[in-house]
Amino acid sequence: MDKKGEPPSTCRAKLFRVGRNGRGNWVVQDQSGLCGGMFVNRTEAVKFAMFENGNRPQAVIMVPGILELDMSGKPRAGGGSTSSIQVGVARAA
Repeated sequence: MDKKGEPPSTCRAKLFRVGRNGRGNWVVQDQSGLCGGMFVNRTEAVKFAMFENGNRPQAVIMVPGILELDMSGKPRAGGGSTSSIQVGVARAA
């Protein structure tokens, strides 16, 4: 890990989901719904998830459907509910 870089935040989640929202933006959300963000591309989204989880690739899940970012600050019941993930077929223009 780069010691010159910014230290990881305090949201040391075990699992991060990476995917696209309904508008095609790349998003990351931790399993508790307390940490995440929107990113310019897939590379930056995965980089963030890896940085936050201590560089553990097995703890980053690529969501095949729609992943809507919920930054309401309300943890989901059970810490791992997938209620904010909507799996569906993306429409191509």
